[in-house]
Amino acid sequence: MINLIYKTISQISSLLKGLQIKGFLAVVIVGFLVLTTNVSDGQNDKGLKERVREQVEQNDAQRPKTVGQWFKDARETEGSPGERLQKIGQQSGEALKEFGSGYVEGAKETASDVGDSAAQTGKKILN
Repeated sequence: MINLIYKTISQISSLLKGLQIKGFLAVVIVGFLVLTTNVSDGQNDKGLKERVREQVEQNDAQRPKTVGQWFKDARETEGSPGERLQKIGQQSGEALKEFGSGYVEGAKETASDVGDSAAQTGKKILN
């Protein structure tokens, strides 16, 4: 009886080794994951396109915001370089003003954070 159980277990063991159960299980799991995972390439995500456009159009500046708008503006003033230079100067001024305002706001926030941090450190030292 013990020999029969031993032979049965050894046959099952050799059968499992022959099937290479680990490799088979790995293939099954990977296949399951590939077939059940919903992967989108993102090309049809209209929400993302709309969000990007909103970010680009967020400020009220009259200067071109995209390359297409820049080229359109350049075609409109193609014959008169003086007008083109004047527009470039105005647009550069707007861009610098916009950048400067963002820089000032960032500097104010940083200074405020540094002041708060210094006050907290002073309180910790006194305690």
